[in-house]
Amino acid sequence: MSQHKGKIVGALVVLLIIFYAIAVYWSTEPARFNVVSNAKEQAALKSETMVTGYTTTSTLITVASTLLEKPGGYLSNDVMPPSVIMDDMPAWEYGALEMVRDLALSMRKDFSRSQSQSTEHDALKKAQPQFNISSEAWAWPSAEGEYQKGIDYLLVYRAQIANQHERDSQFYARADNLRSWLKEAEKRLGSLSQRLSASVGQDKVNTDLAGNSSNKQATYTPLQQQVRTSWWEIDDVFYESRGATWALLHFLQAVEYDFADVLEKKNARVSLQQIIRELEATQETVWSPLILNGNGFGFVANHSLVMANYISRANAALIELSELLAQG
Repeated sequence: MSQHKGKIVGALVVLLIIFYAIAVYWSTEPARFNVVSNAKEQAALKSETMVTGYTTTSTLITVASTLLEKPGGYLSNDVMPPSVIMDDMPAWEYGALEMVRDLALSMRKDFSRSQSQSTEHDALKKAQPQFNISSEAWAWPSAEGEYQKGIDYLLVYRAQIANQHERDSQFYARADNLRSWLKEAEKRLGSLSQRLSASVGQDKVNTDLAGNSSNKQATYTPLQQQVRTSWWEIDDVFYESRGATWALLHFLQAVEYDFADVLEKKNARVSLQQIIRELEATQETVWSPLILNGNGFGFVANHSLVMANYISRANAALIELSELLAQG
């Protein structure tokens, strides 16, 4: 009997080691890619022309495809070990997915339309909702299946804008279109920055109604309250931020290429490059095996505050860029 127990324990130990090794491999974050080179490769492969918007669309397709094709595939909706007990990579996936959703929506309602009264592009009208399914849906339909449908519709749109005979399919590189999407990115970065900063806890003064004494809200909130991210969620928020900034970094690099003339005219290209530089800093290698949550001025590092610093600086530059684009 004791021999059988020993074999069972040994088998469990071996199984745990295998699961751990797989989990470590699957937790490897995808590498960055050159958005222009990627678009040129896709154009050559599909025998398509590199037109305005081709790079941005190709980047959106590649980022969305990366969620499905990276080591381990898409993990957020897995129900089997080891991925079911992993949380860092699913958080990373969710951050990137949120950026994919925002850009897909902006392409549907802004980039592909000449004015507010123009009709929506049929392929984008079908693509955008596919990314809105719950990130944890695993069957009938699965998240992967719906996201792949969205990617397929984006491929249709890209092929149509590259076809000179498809004059109803367009990508409009205008300052107002770009600004509309940047405003969405501002909100995402602002929220992430606040959640990261709350890792150490802070007394927050309620400024929700600041600016006008007649402003109202649905329910009462105290004038001051303690805001703190749960200890169990600190690493999740960190990796969600890593995923979001990874995706946004590529999208902004694509925008720099497709909106080059607009940015040059507004003398705003250097502002965009500064944002990209700040976001690149968020992708530095994390050498610690754990996401540390030391006191702001304590002996132990606080990775969340470092990430919040870079994101806040990028967001501040993003706000300035939006103001530049709004100027005549």
